[in-house]
Amino acid sequence: MASLVVLGLDPGSRNTGWGIVREESGVLSLVDAGVIRVERLGDMDVRLGAIFEALAGLLAIHKPVEAAMEDVFVSKNPSSALKLGQARGAAMACCSVAGLRVHAYEPSVVKKSLVGVGRAEKSQVAFMVAQVLGCRKPLATDASDALAVAVCHLNQRRFKRLSGEP
Repeated sequence: MASLVVLGLDPGSRNTGWGIVREESGVLSLVDAGVIRVERLGDMDVRLGAIFEALAGLLAIHKPVEAAMEDVFVSKNPSSALKLGQARGAAMACCSVAGLRVHAYEPSVVKKSLVGVGRAEKSQVAFMVAQVLGCRKPLATDASDALAVAVCHLNQRRFKRLSGEP
């Protein structure tokens, strides 16, 4: 089985977490992870452009073949939900321009995939990400969340393949 490289994203209007995971012969490994910090760049258009450009650079370097991110959740604050949607859109557009299909997962599916419980705490998810990927040093929360989405995608992909789903 060939190596498969996946980009996981945790988009936000202030910080966008990203993580690159490789699957080879059923074994997952951390390639790279980090956070695109745009909170101090000013207006939203500038921040969205910075997210797009930074992701384009990462895609050029790591050359993932698929991308995954969490589905939008409903926020109590409409302004926050709109900003999150815009950041998510910038990330999706960048992936699309690069030819990547973006797979979306509900937050509860991501948590259940890693922890076994859909309402798991962020610390539990981060712990499992570190265990699955063999991370020795602590990761930023946004990067850990992005890696969790990538791992979830690879788990879902493997399950579909084994169950014969398209």
